[in-house]
Amino acid sequence: MVPYQDRKLKIFSGNANLPLARAIADHMGISLGNMNVGRFSNGEIRVDINESVRGTDCFVIQSGVHPVNENVMELLVIGDALRRASARRITAVVPHFPYARQDRKARGREPITAKLLANLITTAGFRRLLTIDLHAAQIQGFFDTPVDHLHAGPLIANYFRQKGLQNAVVVSPDTGGVPRARDLAERLGVGLAIIDKRRPEPNVAEVMNIIGDVEGKTAILVDDLIDTAGTIVKGAEALLERGATEVYAACTHPVFSGPAYERLAASPIKEIVVTDTIPVDADKMGGKLRVVSVAPLLGKAIIRIHEDLSVSKIFEEEPRL
Repeated sequence: MVPYQDRKLKIFSGNANLPLARAIADHMGISLGNMNVGRFSNGEIRVDINESVRGTDCFVIQSGVHPVNENVMELLVIGDALRRASARRITAVVPHFPYARQDRKARGREPITAKLLANLITTAGFRRLLTIDLHAAQIQGFFDTPVDHLHAGPLIANYFRQKGLQNAVVVSPDTGGVPRARDLAERLGVGLAIIDKRRPEPNVAEVMNIIGDVEGKTAILVDDLIDTAGTIVKGAEALLERGATEVYAACTHPVFSGPAYERLAASPIKEIVVTDTIPVDADKMGGKLRVVSVAPLLGKAIIRIHEDLSVSKIFEEEPRL
């Protein structure tokens, strides 16, 4: 890509996912902004911006990864520092939006933390959010500022298209993920199946039934994220029991908390395809992990936002990115 030349565009990054931030900057042919994000002796966050940002269009890359609360606070402090330094516009680039599963009250006296976080981001000085595959699309409505919601589906579809899998079927691990699975199935030109499951408590899934034909097929389980990996592993085992010949898994956000690495490494899943919205340790996966980068997608979106162009055109003009 030709280096992007515009001194009014600056990209900064917190500590959550520096490799992705550097990859985005490299794709655009620019350097990350000169900023230090550290800690005072008592643990409070310290931000030093070492260049002028007056009148500039600033993008802050910070994914909601572990330790989540530390990284959220870094994002807020960076936004406040840029606002007080007279940046013209500040955009939060949050590839994985944290607290997205707390988007509604499922029972009495529960918080809606995703809305709280939206309020905090806006109060810190951010005037736009750029994110990928929100767990709940309605979170866009929690912001009183614009939200650019990108999708990694085309990137994942390209990966599987290049593998040339024969007699494949895309499987949604639950009914809520059907639109995502249907989109991937249509991009690959294959069939769709659905796992109907019951979740007796958080992070515990019980597979109940499989709707659709999976016998003798290569199954591709797709979800927006994999957390403890219980759902995806149980789903893979159920698919093999129902006659699938092999199982692949794919997700946008590899949260991989708790026993996830061990479960996935020991599972019958042949490959786990993820993006780099969250840093992962591929060595723990026994060669099963494949990472597709979202850096080109985010780089193009940042340029289009800066130039006040349509972001959705990225997918219309370059469906294979």
